[in-house]
Amino acid sequence: MALRFEVLGRFNRARAAQLTLPHFVCQTPLFMPVGTQGTIKGLANDQLEEIGCQIILGNTYHLALRPTSELIDELGGLHKFMNWPRALLTDSGGFQMVSLLHLADITEKGVTFQSPVDGKPMLLTPEESIQIQNRIGADIIMALDDVVRTTITGPRIEEAMYRTLRWIDRCIAAHKRPNEQNLFGIVQGGLDPVLRDICVRGLVERNLPGYAIGGLAGGEDKDSFWRVVAQCTAALPEDKPRYVMGVGYPLDIVVCSALGADMYDCVYPTRTARFGTALVPEGVLKLKHQAMATDTRPIDPSCNCMVCKKYSRAYIHCLVTKDAMGSQLLSYHNLFYMMKLSSDLHSSIVQGRFPEFVCKFLQKMFPEGNVPEWVCNAMEVAGIDISACCSPFSSSPEYRNSEIPTDF
Repeated sequence: MALRFEVLGRFNRARAAQLTLPHFVCQTPLFMPVGTQGTIKGLANDQLEEIGCQIILGNTYHLALRPTSELIDELGGLHKFMNWPRALLTDSGGFQMVSLLHLADITEKGVTFQSPVDGKPMLLTPEESIQIQNRIGADIIMALDDVVRTTITGPRIEEAMYRTLRWIDRCIAAHKRPNEQNLFGIVQGGLDPVLRDICVRGLVERNLPGYAIGGLAGGEDKDSFWRVVAQCTAALPEDKPRYVMGVGYPLDIVVCSALGADMYDCVYPTRTARFGTALVPEGVLKLKHQAMATDTRPIDPSCNCMVCKKYSRAYIHCLVTKDAMGSQLLSYHNLFYMMKLSSDLHSSIVQGRFPEFVCKFLQKMFPEGNVPEWVCNAMEVAGIDISACCSPFSSSPEYRNSEIPTDF
């Protein structure tokens, strides 16, 4: 095992920890930006270090296609290739097969899909996924799992969960660098608590370095979403990191951290930046709106990032749809916001003021007290009293996991 996980502080289920990986010592809870091809679109690595980014997520599928894992290996691994001194995590490549290519066919052997390069059928097996990731050399590598969207129901969910458990053994057997790379298993089982429980127990028996909760953030209702997270975090080991895959809305990260999760990743902060949207304590700010054209204030007056110190909303409004610089500046601000949120979560738990932090966060986002019911329910299970920031007379609409939470 090439990681150390030390819990530094707790508040009920929430925990702040130090995660020591081969390339970096990280503080959790933490958010990982998605660097599809060894790059976060529009930002240089020194900017990512400057804003406190600890782990970048690389996409196995894209890297294996171009420049190829063999070339990356030949050039000294992905850290050296992309000149990133801190930690890296690679996904298994399986999700891209499902999300990008409608022509994917999943069997016991692996995932067969049509190559986007030459149209020929290609097979990705658990063994091959691990071999590719061993060559890429990330600190954390993910097992190939059978991915099913949570909006699908029926026997397919059960089939995928049991296959995920069978495939983890093939991944473990294929993993040739366990002293340098940490293989995380992925809990599947859709929205079925019985299947999730079987999967958690099966993975925990394998004593892996860390565990991910997969199959969420795919459009399921928020009430189901938080309950799956709560169930899995309660059953996963206390002394291992817990990673909720695909979660990137600030509100979701605060709720999942209260329920005992440690790690998150999502394209949301950078993708939404490219559409002219900034993350702010009140929710989101749409810089494309005409009202921004003459607004001389920074994106967020309370933010200390380089963009908020130097540029006005009016200037960014002028750039967002016409110049690459607009999405670069917004990407920088949005990732700064996510890193600050992560570090505030960490310090508030360590310093014993996590409930106050959560209340303040919710008050800014829902000034009228219309905190969504699912958040209130989740906080009750997390043992955090948020009555001070909830109005008993108003409740916010339920949001699905494919929508932006707030706008103003």
